[in-house]
Amino acid sequence: MAQSRTAAARTVERAKIIWLASQGRRVPAIARDVRLNDDTVRRWLKRFNAEGLDGLRDRPRAGRPATYTAAEAGEVVALSLTAPQSLDLPFASWTLDRLAAYLHDVKRIPMSRARIGKLLAAEGLRWRTQETWFGERVDPAFAEKRGPSSPSTRPRLRVVS
Repeated sequence: MAQSRTAAARTVERAKIIWLASQGRRVPAIARDVRLNDDTVRRWLKRFNAEGLDGLRDRPRAGRPATYTAAEAGEVVALSLTAPQSLDLPFASWTLDRLAAYLHDVKRIPMSRARIGKLLAAEGLRWRTQETWFGERVDPAFAEKRGPSSPSTRPRLRVVS
């Protein structure tokens, strides 16, 4: 393990400490070779002597508590899978901005669009680009709302048979 090219760098470094110690090297020399502090080398040697190879693994660390509960995260995923029109919303598909606004205004979950994107990606959901030019337009009254074509565009000639 001390010379592995596929194991994690931390694991290789810790295994190298143990291997050098088994060769009879002293702590200051090991610390110089692996470019660590003497106290760090001693810590890994003590943990190895007490726990064996399991002692070289990282221990769980305390971290910042989760900002959102599992229920809130589940609600975000469920909402993203719901058609907006079934909620009487005036659009056909969700965007991250629309999801963030709906969650904040209606569900009272103040989640950023970046966090929503990460949460959905972790669930294996991907965004598709909406292709409005392919097939029928989302808005049936699009032509009337758009208005006439630009005056620089030539009218299409009609073929009379």
